[in-house]
Amino acid sequence: MIDGPRIEPRGGPAKSLVVFLHGYGADGNDLIDIGRLWAPLMPDTAFVSPHAPQPCGEAPTGRPWFPLAGMDQGKLREGVLDAAPVLDRFLDQELAGHRPGEDRLALVGFSQGTMMALHVAPRRARPAAGVVGYSGLLPGPEFLKEETRQHPPILLVHGDADPLIPSVALYAAARLLGDAGFPVEWHVRPGLAHGIDQEGLDLGAGFIKRVLG
Repeated sequence: MIDGPRIEPRGGPAKSLVVFLHGYGADGNDLIDIGRLWAPLMPDTAFVSPHAPQPCGEAPTGRPWFPLAGMDQGKLREGVLDAAPVLDRFLDQELAGHRPGEDRLALVGFSQGTMMALHVAPRRARPAAGVVGYSGLLPGPEFLKEETRQHPPILLVHGDADPLIPSVALYAAARLLGDAGFPVEWHVRPGLAHGIDQEGLDLGAGFIKRVLG
């Protein structure tokens, strides 16, 4: 079972739910501050940022979703397949607790968290409202069409100076997701390394507000 920091709506029961999925070597505390920034814009939304399930040898306080050994697609595929059931159970638990309906769920990932979001959201039984992926990539692209059950709208944001996951990963993901029938928006941020800047936060907030209605 996984859990992490959360922010409850100020005005009563949650009508929507945003789940943040952090990157390798971080934990849920890394992204929950985005929820604090977005909460005034989405007063009926609950935010939660779970800690990934595994310990991280390189960062004692960090929690990876799966071990990371380079950008080999075969290993990434194995990793997301191994971690997906844990995340799916967590999402089911959160939806049952808040009762907003799956179409009021949005996933926001960073780096490895984006890999998880882009793997899990299309394969769930019921459609999520949308996915925001920062500085990530699409794992197992050759399996996307045959395994897709839902086509939530997706926003991808990436820095063109990212030394860890080059921005070419965004172009590849946008093309492959579009070919598979997903509504995709994307933005490349000039000069940004492996991170999220204010423009990216604003783009994400606008997208989430729109898909949650």
